Amino acid sequence: MKVRTVAKKDLKKIQSEDWVNPQRRPYIHGENAYIPVRDGYAFDREISERRRYKGMGFFMVGEVAVIHGTKPSQQEIERIVSFRRPKGIIWIRSLLGYTRTPDTEVMYGEAGEVRHHENGHIYILDPKKIMFAQGNREEKRRMADIIRTAGKTERVADMYAGIGYFTIPMAAIGAFVHAIEINPVAFGYLQRNIEENALSGHVEASCGDCRDLLFRTYDRIVMGHFDAITMLPQALKHIRSGSVIHLHSLGSVENEIRLHIERAGFSAEIHVHKVKKYRPHTWHVVQDVMIA
Repeated sequence: MKVRTVAKKDLKKIQSEDWVNPQRRPYIHGENAYIPVRDGYAFDREISERRRYKGMGFFMVGEVAVIHGTKPSQQEIERIVSFRRPKGIIWIRSLLGYTRTPDTEVMYGEAGEVRHHENGHIYILDPKKIMFAQGNREEKRRMADIIRTAGKTERVADMYAGIGYFTIPMAAIGAFVHAIEINPVAFGYLQRNIEENALSGHVEASCGDCRDLLFRTYDRIVMGHFDAITMLPQALKHIRSGSVIHLHSLGSVENEIRLHIERAGFSAEIHVHKVKKYRPHTWHVVQDVMIA
């Protein structure tokens, strides 16, 4: 494949150039991007076509490959190693308890603390100890876009902040975020990620039960846990007309939301947004609840 080499930081600048082949994806390695070139245009090197991966599903958290579901065979492990060259591979047997702490087994190499880059932000974590919601990448970007277009500096509560999945992108775009996390291990990483992304002036972090730690009226509340509907009555004590709640669930819980809203003396407009398929016939959804 014929390519030109550009700095990764300049990717956006060259996307509309005539020589760029839009039918092929750039190959990123380190700080360089290798951009496929249209026929008839100059190029500076040729690289081998990327091999297609045909093994079991996995995703990368930093330099560690993470597998959910069925335990991988040795052949499947070798396929991943050959294709991606990870530092380590872990298999998540299950997610335990309310904090969804991963029960893991290291299948290859070393797996410890990593620095994961996503949407221009850095997340420090140990994927053996903390779940990383890779499938929520677009939802994190969507929340940042919502904050960007809000037209004002918002006060936001992130009731299940974890290591800062939503807190970091919202604060980075200008919101003041009250980030609450009950798991002390995740909370430690949350504090580090706030500092790593230079957001100390935009985030107030609290460790404990979010039901006890909400303390003001918020413009927006993010409820990023599948059991969030059980906490909605507490959240409704800290909103006003014009506030917005983003409530996550497995499948729509719109009827339950309306019941709680009415009991609290409000009305609401609700939009249901699909995030990803969680299992057959079940979607991870977010209900955007506009309070009136």
